[in-house]
Amino acid sequence: MPQWLAVRRQQTMQHAGVAKYDRDAGEASAAPANGGAELAAGEMVLGAQLLADMNQGVGAEGEVIKIGSMLPLGGGSNAEGIGGKYGLEMAIDEINAIGGILGQPLQPVFIDSLEIGSDELASAVGRLIEHDGVHALICCDSRSSNFAHEAAADAGIIYVQVNTPALHQQSLPSDPKRYFGCFIVHEAGLWYDANLPLMLDQFRSAGSWKPTNNKIALVVGSIPYSGIVAQQIKEQAPKYGFEIAFEEVVPVPTVEWQPVLDKIRSIDPAVIANTHFFVHDLAHFQRQFVERPTNSLIYIQFGGLLQSYADIAQEAGIGVLCSTMIGTPTGAMDTPFVQRLRERIGPHASRDPASFTYSEMYHYAIAAALAGGTGGPHNFTQNRKIAANLKRFAYRSMNGTMRYHPISQSMVPCPPTVTDHSPRPLCQTYQIKGASGVKQLVFPVPHAEGRFELPSWFR
Repeated sequence: MPQWLAVRRQQTMQHAGVAKYDRDAGEASAAPANGGAELAAGEMVLGAQLLADMNQGVGAEGEVIKIGSMLPLGGGSNAEGIGGKYGLEMAIDEINAIGGILGQPLQPVFIDSLEIGSDELASAVGRLIEHDGVHALICCDSRSSNFAHEAAADAGIIYVQVNTPALHQQSLPSDPKRYFGCFIVHEAGLWYDANLPLMLDQFRSAGSWKPTNNKIALVVGSIPYSGIVAQQIKEQAPKYGFEIAFEEVVPVPTVEWQPVLDKIRSIDPAVIANTHFFVHDLAHFQRQFVERPTNSLIYIQFGGLLQSYADIAQEAGIGVLCSTMIGTPTGAMDTPFVQRLRERIGPHASRDPASFTYSEMYHYAIAAALAGGTGGPHNFTQNRKIAANLKRFAYRSMNGTMRYHPISQSMVPCPPTVTDHSPRPLCQTYQIKGASGVKQLVFPVPHAEGRFELPSWFR
């Protein structure tokens, strides 16, 4: 490692404090630094300036470092994939403009993860690693993780992705030496929607919502993600006095919702929770629901936060509740990141999926620079150093602080009742307030940007 880099890394560590993890308390803390000032690792702001300082004005002119990414660029989840592609490209362009990683430029290599079957996908991931020689996989796709985890482990490279199945957060700790390079930005579904019944209970207790009954209708998509989310709602609902009065699994994709909506209308539930995933399907669900609405709150998944949902649902979407673990708060709309994203892809840019891959890329680049450079396939020694830095140093992003659990190597969310969520991501629930997709964070209450309001379809 160059002497100047060793000095710079030591200065950074002294400034931020070296994070340690109290496994009993489940909280991150930091060693005292700078005359005893205690700084949580999550307070350490790392980004373009740190990379520029480490590059010391050197241009990105060395050997190209390829970064692979599996994204759903086609099919029902393409809005997420396209946003993720823009975010990764934007981060790479910015990093290259300040010298890349220690003078080496980055180059993205993409694979469409939803246009090909599982066998072809496994082969494609192998090509990314063995043929293209990517040094890392930076993704926002949750369907290719089985193949990618194994391929990344075989090659000893870093694999960072947005994911929800709890299975992966159980399997990674089972063999930490093998899966040292696999990281999950999105917390598991078992955390993701346990908050719904709590939120409903608080709305009810505050008097902002007076349900005529305690019934919840569940519409479940035929993919593991949807099933996990629905299962958590089923387990948590009785604790707050709610009853699962209806449940039906629908195929993915689905655009004709009237048959299942007719069944739901017959029981007139207080809440309809649709754990389907695809954005376009969810938008058509809402349009068909408001043709003959019931006095039911509508709760959907992350897809409702994307601009393509608003483009289809329009006025029908006003009042819908949608949740995410990695959303970009409305207050971030005027940040330089969002402004640059709009300049790149237009005024209707979906900031959330772009922010995932953008943040992942910066976190990896900083971790690699602090380690003295990246590592290609089968360079286990160098990639273990990068993995250690990813766990050691947090990164403050638009989605909250990226801090990995030392065992599961995934994000652990803040409880919804805490007043300071800066150390960890927060499960956020938004309500759509306008036909153009304008939305406000309405839960958890300590962080709310706006008030929950009864939807316009209520009679």
